[in-house]
Amino acid sequence: MSNTKSNPSQERERPDEREVRAERDRETARELGAAGSQLSTAPREESLANLPAMGVVGWARWFWRQLTSMRVALILLFLLSLGAIPGSLIPQNSVDELKVETFKKAHTAVTPIYEKLQFFDVYSSVWFSAIYILLFVSLVGCIVPRTGTFIGQLRSRPPGAPKRLTRLPAYTTWRTEAEPEQVREAALAMMRKRRYRAHTDGDAVAAEKGYLREAGNLMFHIALIVMLVAFATGQLFKSEGGKLIVEGGGFSNTITQYDDFKSGSLFDKDSLAPFSFTLDNFVGTYERSGPQIGTPRTYEAHVTYSEGAYGKSKKSVIKVNDPLVVDGTKVYLNAHGYAPVVSVKDGRGKEVYRNAVPLLPLDNNVTSSGAIKVMDGYRDKNGKKDQLGFQAFFVPTFAGSGKGTMFSQFPAADMPVLALNGYHGSLGVDSGLPQNVYQLDKTKMKEFKDSKGKQLKQRLLVGETMKLPGGAGSITFEGIDEWASFQISEQPASGWALTGAIGAIAGLAGSLFIQRRRVWVRAVRGSDGVTVVEMAGLGRSESAKLPEELADLAVTLNAVAPMAPDPDNDPDTDQDPDAVDASSAEPSEGAEK
Repeated sequence: MSNTKSNPSQERERPDEREVRAERDRETARELGAAGSQLSTAPREESLANLPAMGVVGWARWFWRQLTSMRVALILLFLLSLGAIPGSLIPQNSVDELKVETFKKAHTAVTPIYEKLQFFDVYSSVWFSAIYILLFVSLVGCIVPRTGTFIGQLRSRPPGAPKRLTRLPAYTTWRTEAEPEQVREAALAMMRKRRYRAHTDGDAVAAEKGYLREAGNLMFHIALIVMLVAFATGQLFKSEGGKLIVEGGGFSNTITQYDDFKSGSLFDKDSLAPFSFTLDNFVGTYERSGPQIGTPRTYEAHVTYSEGAYGKSKKSVIKVNDPLVVDGTKVYLNAHGYAPVVSVKDGRGKEVYRNAVPLLPLDNNVTSSGAIKVMDGYRDKNGKKDQLGFQAFFVPTFAGSGKGTMFSQFPAADMPVLALNGYHGSLGVDSGLPQNVYQLDKTKMKEFKDSKGKQLKQRLLVGETMKLPGGAGSITFEGIDEWASFQISEQPASGWALTGAIGAIAGLAGSLFIQRRRVWVRAVRGSDGVTVVEMAGLGRSESAKLPEELADLAVTLNAVAPMAPDPDNDPDTDQDPDAVDASSAEPSEGAEK
């Protein structure tokens, strides 16, 4: 049996050598005919040299071919990924307008440039939308014709063997005493056993394998379209908002209940899923020793929720990355903090305020700050209406007096201390302008003074009271509640996006690792009456696996159709030696028609 052969890789050629090779390739393609047709569904690209002389139709046709080519699709996909980088690094108005304003104040030099380039609204910008739409059109225009071509290939039989199998990149031949019909039957059975699509065509068996490569290619393109549609649907119909809830407090999924709320341009606010939940308690435990001291070990919110207006109450636990899912809406646990419970008495000794006041964490040990505002019901000792405000600084674990600054040593409430300093006057809440509940506007307020004329401030343990000067009343640190903040989001088509991502990976793996190839086995009787067997293979691209696979098939077939003895070693033969040499030198010629 002769060895299989494969074409060596082409070295760099001069222009004249490329012309010669191109002409040789065209001649080979004409000889191979249908057998050498494309092994993929990709359309042949047109160059500018092949354009019609003039005309809008010609240019439109050329532009459409370029837009739907794989090269342009990959370029657009790269540009889309590149365009998403500013959206990840620069604050976006669609996510947090406050961060955008802070960024603009801190970077006054680049802000005008970013605004002109729409870097603060990347995903709704003109240029990002243009790339997105062009990529979508490119993929659709690529998939539709290729799907039709692929279906046609599946319905058709593998093409018949070309006249000269020696032209193919992988080839082998031998002589056998088996009958040609017997060889073809054995070859057909062997091909089908190895899951080739095979049939007998004249004096040869034609077989083809690796259709899943093109199926994977199409699957990858379709999955990209699914991801693009899912992403667009999610952006247009999404809704998300935040809510901070103190233990014992609740939330109902209506617009007025959100602390902040954002939605897509096509979102219908009446379509919010009807449900409610109550924060029963927050459970947090932390590592108390070692290099990871203070790291959360248990971090979960225990809630009671109900679906619909009259749904049955159910218990659930919300953890980080383990949200509560109600009718397609997900409730994520975002953050946790402390809400000191304080009570305030006015100048006449009447309690006018008692509430748990959420404070915002400043560090990992939950050192917190905020404001306590007494807006209504307060009167001084003379019965005059007034408003009180307190700047609050809270540490769940106090280091102790004289042991450094007022910062928490541990996130758990081991030794809670609340530091306050008070003001009275107008809080500015009656102006009609929105105000940050965690900050105190002191422009129209006066600070309380102690007996020494200094600003009144005091550290309080649980149960302790700070008396206001001049009989203005008092404030008492009653206890501690905990709060948790939640993100409530509805992201339609997220399941489709995940399906598209999985499908894209699976399709890409199939198109990369599956090789489509064709194999032909020709068996004819030679001029000396001995059967000549030829085997050849053609792959989509040159690969070392094709000659190896062809050699393996040849060895298997050789077991059924073994090589005939060499005529030169047969003592009984009286055949002319020159005729034997000619037959041996050109074995494929005896197989030609």
